[in-house]
Amino acid sequence: METYQLTRNPVVKAEMLIRKPVAEVYEAFINPAITTKFWFTKSSGRLEPNKQIQWDWEMYNLSVRVSVKEIEQNKRILVEWSMFGTSTTVEWLFTPIEDNATFVSISSTGFKGDGDEIVDQVIGCTEGFALVLSGLKAFLEHNIILNLVSDRFPNQQIQ
Repeated sequence: METYQLTRNPVVKAEMLIRKPVAEVYEAFINPAITTKFWFTKSSGRLEPNKQIQWDWEMYNLSVRVSVKEIEQNKRILVEWSMFGTSTTVEWLFTPIEDNATFVSISSTGFKGDGDEIVDQVIGCTEGFALVLSGLKAFLEHNIILNLVSDRFPNQQIQ
């Protein structure tokens, strides 16, 4: 079996155009009353600078502590969280496209472990954030709850 070696730190990136104003799209990630419609099932509070919160995916019996590092209203969210047993950084960037659309970019960095573990983490995060953005788009643009995250692993636990 051939051995592969990473030559740079991988960056997860998922991006999507959401046809809603930037303030509405930004609020969907800050306000758990909205975020629970397309991502996690429960939160201990809104995202605010220097705040520690918990996000829960009750269907998977999974909880993640989130440390909010920076917030720039309608522009940027920066957090650290422990997903996959290691602390990584997640950044959301919100770019207005004219008055009624927003380009959302989510990136994640700081993966740790051996090469195989890092590859698995990057694949999982890329897939997860793509589902989150797709669910957000369906919810904000069409008021449809697709249950993408909850249906990703039916009757299973996330590892």
